[in-house]
Amino acid sequence: MKFLLGFKKRKQYDIQYDELDKKYIEAIAKNMELESEYQLLMEEYHHEKDQGAEIEKLHENARRLKHDMKNHLLVIASYLNSNEYDEVKNYLSKILDKLNQMYTYIETGNSVLNYIINTKLEYANQNGISVKAEIENIPFQRMGSIDFSSLLCNLLDNAIEASLLITNKQIHVSILRKRGYDTILIKNRITKSVLKKNPEFESSKPTKDSHGYGIKQIRSIVEKYDGMLEFYEEDSMFCVYVMIVSQ
Repeated sequence: MKFLLGFKKRKQYDIQYDELDKKYIEAIAKNMELESEYQLLMEEYHHEKDQGAEIEKLHENARRLKHDMKNHLLVIASYLNSNEYDEVKNYLSKILDKLNQMYTYIETGNSVLNYIINTKLEYANQNGISVKAEIENIPFQRMGSIDFSSLLCNLLDNAIEASLLITNKQIHVSILRKRGYDTILIKNRITKSVLKKNPEFESSKPTKDSHGYGIKQIRSIVEKYDGMLEFYEEDSMFCVYVMIVSQ
């Protein structure tokens, strides 16, 4: 009889233990979920803060340009009154060169995308890289903001780093929704084939081709979301094309 009572009591303990263990696992999972949400919120907060600083800097540049324009117009008027037309052409040429060096802020409606695009492309512009951009307001909802940031940063960093090594520095950025896919296409000018020289994208530093940097991270993130990744070359441009199914 004592053995039977002991067995029942042990069984009750086992049931209680299983219930407590289940609650403990649920609590850990909930804590990890809250921690992840907190990290995402903090990341978005820092993006918004940095974005605000960038916008304010651009506004300050615009105000300075407006003030300078008044002085420029006075100088041009003085040359015209003196019939010094060659001087007018030279002066206007200098103004246009200065305007071309100024970066124009890109607004996409996506705070993470805004921050990455404007930070990276402004850096490219400051380093003499010609940039063409076609960007839609795409939320990339299937991707976590950390994965999206890592993917886009690596793609842009590769293109910028490769462009710094050549004379004709050009980057094309296209972020569009096509046929149910969120797509990212990054192109950069090359002087010789990357795919022929380094098809496996081996580590590029310090002597090998710079496209190898970050390729593993790019592949890993694209695979995580069952996306498609393509590398190709056309018109002396190295191209990386990413397709992620839209949510």
